[in-house]
Amino acid sequence: MNITRRGFLGLGMAVCTAGLSACANFGTRSSNGSTGSDTSGSTAVQQSDVDLNEFSDLAIDMGAWRYDDANDCYYQLGISYCTKPATTTYESLAIFVPGAYFKGEKRLSGTYKCSVVDDATVGSFTPATAPVLMPINSSFFEGQSCPTAYSYDGLSRYLGAGYIYVYAGFRGRSATVESESNSEDVISGGAPWAVVDMKAAIRYLRYNKDSLPCDTSRIFVFGFGGGGGISACLGSMGDAKFYDDYLNSIGAATHDGTKGDSLSDAITGSASWCPLISFDEADAGYEWMMGQFSSQGQRADGTWTKLLSDDLANAYGDYVNQMDLRDDSGNQLTLDMAEDGSYVSGSYYDHIVGIIEDAASSFLSQTTFPYTYTPESAEISVFPGDPNLTSTEDVNATVDAKESGTSVPTTNNKAVSGVTTVQSTVYDSVESYVSTLNGESRWLVYNSHKQSALLTDLWDYVNTCSPATRGVGAYDATDRSTTLNQLFGIDNETTLHFDETMANLVAAKQESYATCSDWDAQVVNDWAEDIAKTDSMNSDMGQRVAMLNPLYYLSAHYEGNGSSSVAPYWRINAALFQSDVPLTCEANLVRALKHSEAVKDVSFTPVWGASTFMAERSGNAEDNLLAWVAQCCAKG
Repeated sequence: MNITRRGFLGLGMAVCTAGLSACANFGTRSSNGSTGSDTSGSTAVQQSDVDLNEFSDLAIDMGAWRYDDANDCYYQLGISYCTKPATTTYESLAIFVPGAYFKGEKRLSGTYKCSVVDDATVGSFTPATAPVLMPINSSFFEGQSCPTAYSYDGLSRYLGAGYIYVYAGFRGRSATVESESNSEDVISGGAPWAVVDMKAAIRYLRYNKDSLPCDTSRIFVFGFGGGGGISACLGSMGDAKFYDDYLNSIGAATHDGTKGDSLSDAITGSASWCPLISFDEADAGYEWMMGQFSSQGQRADGTWTKLLSDDLANAYGDYVNQMDLRDDSGNQLTLDMAEDGSYVSGSYYDHIVGIIEDAASSFLSQTTFPYTYTPESAEISVFPGDPNLTSTEDVNATVDAKESGTSVPTTNNKAVSGVTTVQSTVYDSVESYVSTLNGESRWLVYNSHKQSALLTDLWDYVNTCSPATRGVGAYDATDRSTTLNQLFGIDNETTLHFDETMANLVAAKQESYATCSDWDAQVVNDWAEDIAKTDSMNSDMGQRVAMLNPLYYLSAHYEGNGSSSVAPYWRINAALFQSDVPLTCEANLVRALKHSEAVKDVSFTPVWGASTFMAERSGNAEDNLLAWVAQCCAKG
C-alpha cells in the first residue's frame, strides 16, 4: 500500500522543528488581564519585516456589543475574521461573553461600548483565565454559517461556567456561491477549507487578545462525526505550513498589530465524538472492521465489489503493519496474515477487541437490571449559538442516511425522514441481555463476579452491533455518490474519487475483478483521473487528503510527523453500536496521541450500546465536556 503522498517532498527539517513544545504555552497574560505574545508554534517576525497595520481591519469594535439584560450576556454577530473572505456567510463569527466580564456603556445606537472588568469572577474563571470554546456542528462536513440571529438558548451552561463562547462559521464539503450577493462566482469548498477557515478564526481571536476578556492560550474546539474530524485536525495541525497559502488567500492574520509577532493557530484542547478522519485509509479500515464480515449487497459473493472489499481489508492489514502504532507498554501493534491472506489476528486485533471488552464490562457492571433499552433516535441537539439550526432542517445532513440505510445525527432538532420508531425492550437480568445479543452463538461472555466481559469473536460482534451498512467503498464510492466524494470535489466538479489505495487496487486487480459479471472497467480511469486533479490552490489530491489526516502530523510513518503544534489535551468518545465511523478511526488516533511528546492527557471513552455520534457512558455530553475543559485548565 502506497502511503507516501505527492506534493510533500519539499518539506524541510527546519519546518519540523516548529513548535514542538508550543502546546504547553501559547502566550502569557499580563497583570492587567491582557494576553501576551501567543506566538508559540510560529517563528517570531521582526517588526521591521511586517506592516503593523496590515490587519487593522480585524480589530474588534469594542463599541459594537449588544447586551441581553435578562441573561446578562454581551454578544456580537457577523464579525469577519479575515480581510479577504471568500464568503461572509461562512467566514464570520459570533462571540458570546458573560456579562460580569464587561463594563458596558450604552450608546445612542443601542450598542454598548465595553471594557474588561479585570477583577470579575464567573465560576472558576476571571477575564484573565477564561477559556475560549468553539463548537463545530457538522456531522458530515456540511458548512457552518455564522449566526444571523441571537438566542440565549443553550448558552447558559457555557457562560454560566465562565467560558467565552465563539461560534465561527466555516465552509462545508461543497463549493458554494455567496447567497447575499448577485454574483454567481463559485466559492471553493471541500477539503481542506473548513480547517482553513477555523484556523483563521483562531488567529482572529489572538489578534484581538488584548481586547477580549479571555485567555487565548486556552482555546478548545469540539465536534461530532465530520465535525469531530475537523476538531481532531485543528488539534493536531497547529501552525502546519501546508495551510499557509490557503490562509494567506483569505487574508487570515499572520501577526499582531503591536510588535509584529507571529500569530499561532494551535489550540489547547480537542474534543470529538466519533471523529471521521484519515481518508487515506478510512475505506480500508471500514472493510477491515466491518465490511469483510458481511455478505450482503455490494459484498455478496460473485460481485467484483466483494473482491474489492476483501482486498481493501487486506490492504488495511498491510497499512497497520507499516504504522508505528504502539500499546501503553510501547509494543508495536500488528496484524498477522492468515493462509488466505486475511488479517484477523495479531496484537492490533487483540487491541481492538480489548477496547470493545472494556466498554462492555463497564456497561454490564454499572447497569441496573431490569434494564430498558430504547433505540436512539436519529435526532440530536446541536451545540448552541445559531438559533436557525433548531428550526430549519438541513437536507444535506440526511444524504448519508439515504446512502447507507442507517440513521445519522442531523444538524438540527428534527428526526431524519423515514426513520422508523422502535419500541423499547426490557431485559430482566444481565443474563437475558447477554443471551439476546448472543442469539444462536456465544460471542459475548460476562463474568458478574469479576465484572468483566469477554469477546470471543469480532465477527459476531460486528454483525450484531455494528454491521456494515455503507457500500464499497464506504466513503469513496465506486459511483462517487457519498458526501465524502463531495468533500474532495473541486469547485464545479462536485464529486471526485480521492482514495489512492482504491485507485491502485482497481488498476492492479482489474483482470481479477473482470471475471465478475458486474465489473465496470470505466472505474479504473475514473479513479486515476480524479486522483491526478489539483484544487484552486494547486494542491493535489494526496495533499488534500493529508490535510484532513491527524495521523499525518502525529505518526512517524508519515512525512509530516513533528511539523505542527499538537494540542496537549484530548477527549475522544466512540459509539460502539453505530456503523458510520469504524472504531479504527478513534483507536488509531488515540494510539498516536498517547505516544506524542506534546500531548499531556488523552481521555478516551468507548461507549457500549450507543448508536449515535454524541456517545457518553452517563450524563449530558455538553456538561461532561465542560467538566473536562475545567479539569484541563486546572492542570495548567
